[in-house]
Amino acid sequence: MKNLLWAPGAPKHKIHRQSAIAVEMAALILCMFLAAGAFAQPAAATFTTIDAMGAGTQTAQGTLAISINSAGVIAGYYLDSSNVFHGFVRSSTGVLTAFDAPGAGTGSTQGTHALSINSAGTIAGYYVDSNSVYHGFVRSASGAIKVFDAPGAGTTASLGTNAVSINQAGAISGAYSDESSVYHGFSRSSNGAISTFDVPGSGTGSFEGTFAGQVNAGGVIAGDYLDSGNRFHGFTHLTKGASSKFDAPGAGTAAFQGTYAGNINQAGSIAGGFSDANNVFHGYVRSSTGSILTFDAPGAGTGAYQGTLAGDINGAGAIAGPYTDANSVYHGYIRSVRGAFTTFDAPGAGTGTFKGTIPTAINGTGAIVGHFMDANGVAHGFLRMP
Repeated sequence: MKNLLWAPGAPKHKIHRQSAIAVEMAALILCMFLAAGAFAQPAAATFTTIDAMGAGTQTAQGTLAISINSAGVIAGYYLDSSNVFHGFVRSSTGVLTAFDAPGAGTGSTQGTHALSINSAGTIAGYYVDSNSVYHGFVRSASGAIKVFDAPGAGTTASLGTNAVSINQAGAISGAYSDESSVYHGFSRSSNGAISTFDVPGSGTGSFEGTFAGQVNAGGVIAGDYLDSGNRFHGFTHLTKGASSKFDAPGAGTAAFQGTYAGNINQAGSIAGGFSDANNVFHGYVRSSTGSILTFDAPGAGTGAYQGTLAGDINGAGAIAGPYTDANSVYHGYIRSVRGAFTTFDAPGAGTGTFKGTIPTAINGTGAIVGHFMDANGVAHGFLRMP
């Protein structure tokens, strides 16, 4: 899953996160001293705007490109004029196909969210039914959709199963909320078997618990958990093993501060973010051996709830993500494996508070997808080719 802290209609735990740390609406989540590198957008980079047919054109409506696979196929979702969500898949040639999971509701803030696509074109995500309960789904490249619920998932409004990520083998990871609004991690194998887990130290109060994020090809899940003091910590979890916990250096220790969910690549490197004691956001990259390097994008703001947000990491170790400047405007960044930065803005991105460019995923060729908020607060997907 990519970091969706800013995404309209994000699962309840993401919304809770945001209200607590007062950053983006949504998420659906960088302080190394920067190595010398180019800060300007390369002239060769090209942008394609992605607007789904039927996407709404009012504030907080529109199209969000969320995930891209190695072949350049994109998955995402859009919010229509009635505030209903629909999934979509866009081929490498630009053909966009919309879809709805069976059972998806048609009321405001209900519908289908496509969050992750693997190299086979299989998509994982979640949908909200007519009772506002969350359920997971997996969609094959041919369009067949299976729905599922994690055992123990709540069945009342705003509770249920949130599928977040799918790896190359078809394994899915995510989180579910039980009837007490406590969150737990889960993994689902390609044959449909679901196992659940809680990271030791996870809180057991409402909106606390374990938030499983992205799963890599080796079956390692990266995510975060909220403890009983409402502090966030990172973790890795083997689908058939134990969990390992970590905190980024400099992470704050007050309520709703700490280390947030990371995205993990095939080698086990994690890109994520943390908030410090002053509620400023920074990025980090954690190697497979556990060493953590922190960083800030050039131009990132240093005020409360500003800074560098968690990014996606590809197999080569390049990281793409958003940062907010001193005016709380979003911009995109790319960080090379050597630490050099490139910053960019999608054409048409707004320049007002909480508007701008929000990258969500980068594939092995360096192609980046995300969305931008225009001057009217309408979301548009984008594809940036290097």
